[in-house]
Amino acid sequence: MYDLPSENPEDPGLPDEFHDLQPDLLTQTCQTPRYSPQDYFVASDLNLYYNSEHPLWYKRPDWFVVLGVRRSNRQQDLRLSYVIWQELVSPFLVVELASPGTENEDLGRKARRADGTPTKWEVYEQILQVPYYIIYDRYENQLRAFRLQSGQYEALEVSQGVWFEELELGLGLWQGSYEGVEGLWLRFYNRLRNWIPTPSERATLAESERDRERQEKEQTQTALEEERRKNQQLRERLAQLGIDSDSLS
Repeated sequence: MYDLPSENPEDPGLPDEFHDLQPDLLTQTCQTPRYSPQDYFVASDLNLYYNSEHPLWYKRPDWFVVLGVRRSNRQQDLRLSYVIWQELVSPFLVVELASPGTENEDLGRKARRADGTPTKWEVYEQILQVPYYIIYDRYENQLRAFRLQSGQYEALEVSQGVWFEELELGLGLWQGSYEGVEGLWLRFYNRLRNWIPTPSERATLAESERDRERQEKEQTQTALEEERRKNQQLRERLAQLGIDSDSLS
């Protein structure tokens, strides 16, 4: 499988297993306290149309989030794509998952095609002016982050992750198992640098808390029963000695 291409040269970025799992983890942990869940839009592997004069031109980010755009709450209204001249709001953050076939495109090292189609870097930086652009290379375990400054992307220090004040969330690399797959994953954390739990992790934590409460209740009940047993033994012993335990202060 490593010798056969997972991507079509004419249509790079087709999803593989990792490109299914990693965006899903980002979506599940992108729980910003700054916005209602209905007031920001998250998508992965969705066509992003960016030029009304060339309506067939698009990029397909591995994952992106748009702030202030309501997500659809009816199945019939779910977006088929994200059309910038209809939505009128550019993504706030784009994440690309680099692979040997897409790295040059992701990093802006690839020239425009003969038909004049802008590169991915040009679209994010110059046309859409996406404030934050993240690139993660799982083969090298390398995280790159760029912030738009005066119309150009400038590299950010990422050793401790990247903090987004607008989201009140940070993005960093977490070593752990997701969906049974061990690795170094990109996920969000809060101001206290605690990783945002997934719904599955929250359910596990809730069940652990219920187990802890049950154990504490059982331990308390056991202690009370032991105390009552000792008191009864003491009463019986006092009775044997002819002492009325009720008369004792």
